[in-house]
Amino acid sequence: MSERWKPSVTVAAIIEQGGLFLLVEEHTPEGIKLNNPAGHLDPGESLVDGCAREALEETTHLFRPTALVGIYMSRMQRPSTAEDITYLRFAFCGELGSPQAGRQLDTGIIRTVWLSPDDVRASSAQHRSPMVLRCMEDYLSGQRYPLSLVYTDANVTDLSSLLAN
Repeated sequence: MSERWKPSVTVAAIIEQGGLFLLVEEHTPEGIKLNNPAGHLDPGESLVDGCAREALEETTHLFRPTALVGIYMSRMQRPSTAEDITYLRFAFCGELGSPQAGRQLDTGIIRTVWLSPDDVRASSAQHRSPMVLRCMEDYLSGQRYPLSLVYTDANVTDLSSLLAN
């Protein structure tokens, strides 16, 4: 029997204020790239909580997801290792809060940048994935879904139930 294929589940924050989008500049195996504040979902957290956590870690700002922008699937083959990775991304928009005093940007994040939609489009060669641009375009077109569309059963976040088995 072959091993079951499992895509990498990621969450992304699509943050817009005053017509500008908040992106992060980060070190990747392919060099310095631009990305939405995003990252892998951790065990024991909901998609919404994971998005808020990733936004905080990568921007030092609180973020409260208010709507799902979309669900995206993308595949890449890492040039340096030939690793074949499929990403399943859940992108949320929401409210950006204040920066949290004493927080540092997550390892690998160089800085945050505010870019206009035209600047995001013009920088597509520097994007970590094609989903950066697609998520922004979907957001700009008004694509929003209620958070109730994304259900998390209590057994995901209540890890004590796993210990009892």
